[in-house]
Amino acid sequence: MSSDTDVLILGSGIAGLSAAIRAADTGLRVRIITKADTFDDSNTAWAQGGIVGPARNDDATTLSKDILGAGGALCYGKAVNQLAVEGPPLVDQFLVGECGVEFAHAPDGSPDLAQEGAHSRRRIYHWKDKSGWAIHKGLFETAQAMDQIEMSTGHMAIDIITVCHHSTDTKDRYRKDRAIGAYVLDIATGEVNPVLAPVTVLATGGVGQVFRHTSNPDVATGDGIAMAYRAGLSIINAEFVQFHPTSLFHRDFPNFLISEAVRGEGAILINRSGESFMKRYHPELQDLAPRDEVSRAIYQETESRGESHVYLDATKLHDVDPSDRFPWIFETCMEAGIDMRKDPIPVVPAAHYFCGGVKADLQGRTDLPGLYAVGETACTGVHGANRLASVSLLEGLYTGVECGSRLSKAIVPIKERYRTSIPDWVSPEEEADPAHIHNDLSNVQGLMWNYVGISRTERRLQRALSDLDYLNHRIDRFYREARPSRSLIEMRNAVVTASLIAQAAQTNRVSMGCHYLSG
Repeated sequence: MSSDTDVLILGSGIAGLSAAIRAADTGLRVRIITKADTFDDSNTAWAQGGIVGPARNDDATTLSKDILGAGGALCYGKAVNQLAVEGPPLVDQFLVGECGVEFAHAPDGSPDLAQEGAHSRRRIYHWKDKSGWAIHKGLFETAQAMDQIEMSTGHMAIDIITVCHHSTDTKDRYRKDRAIGAYVLDIATGEVNPVLAPVTVLATGGVGQVFRHTSNPDVATGDGIAMAYRAGLSIINAEFVQFHPTSLFHRDFPNFLISEAVRGEGAILINRSGESFMKRYHPELQDLAPRDEVSRAIYQETESRGESHVYLDATKLHDVDPSDRFPWIFETCMEAGIDMRKDPIPVVPAAHYFCGGVKADLQGRTDLPGLYAVGETACTGVHGANRLASVSLLEGLYTGVECGSRLSKAIVPIKERYRTSIPDWVSPEEEADPAHIHNDLSNVQGLMWNYVGISRTERRLQRALSDLDYLNHRIDRFYREARPSRSLIEMRNAVVTASLIAQAAQTNRVSMGCHYLSG
């Protein structure tokens, strides 16, 4: 075993790739791993709406006000102001200027800015409805061309290696703890190796897959949250899971999002009777109210009417051809037998974004030396109780760049004795039963959706915690007795993450933002 890299980055979204590029710029050797088969299987690549960028008739004060308005009193004002001032210029300087990302332009050559909910300005840079794909493409191709960066698919971190937790030298348990890498599973072979690195960066994305309905890809199982928790780090604001109001309600197209930008261009929510109901729930902003309020309105509308979903009417957009402005959404709806030019789109809310996470600052620093967290895995205080649309990609970009730029000064060479005191991984011989994994994960997802979802009650949260405690013990025992696999590790991480969310929700008795108590 040897320290084969200066920086080990877990995850390949906007935060991880940005950190890798900037770290490599300073001469560091970087290794990026992802458990997916391809590097574009991430929340970043799936993002439709866009990213907040510099816009005319806009300024940092106005952007800060909008972020604070959505996130409420829980936002960390210093972080919000810093991101609002320094973040948007990076879209032009770094994404466009250095990574060649293409965004849509108006006929006069200026950026074609989109409008999204709770924004007081049109400030969203987009590439139609595949903005995340365009951003990811530019970042990935830039990273791929750099000799200092090594990238591996099909590899998954199991746990963070720390001096106090893993060294076989008993004296190390009394020393100050430090992260020095991770145990990494080669998914194809089942082999687990310790990978030592002076710096490890958690950029593993979100938690959507712990809920039954989500807009997130299959990789979003809360891996970074669970690993950080097991390493002793603080997970904060975990009760604040943002539900996107409009995911396509169709059995053949699970997890498919209908971007908020569609409502920004004039689409409205209607019930089965054809009534535009948002004016009853938020008379001022109506369909462009903050996401938590729109999601709750849909939930209350369906509950009161005994219906499974509502509809998004995009038949009268403002001078926009949906097949041109939203080609991915348009094509997917057509495949589902829905012509959005003529037919309302059936939609339901779905778990979308984790406003909580590993406690970190805007440079990715955590309380554990050697371990950084960026993007959705981290909680910097920017989003508070509810994320403002398209600010997440901006935060991922900013924290990635800030983190990567400073890592060269944070490198502490790994002591030679750790190469022998950190033990090799020992795996059980028994194979995990796929049926058990599928059933337990399904139970976790059902519990979270029914009891820790859009509307919560004390009784539901108590039931969730009781059932999750039982599942946690059973899954942990199952994990220890079976050979590691991607699905087994994901299930282990998902139940830990779910428990953290439920515990935080029960502890917080005040409704705010994404955390809503109905009784």
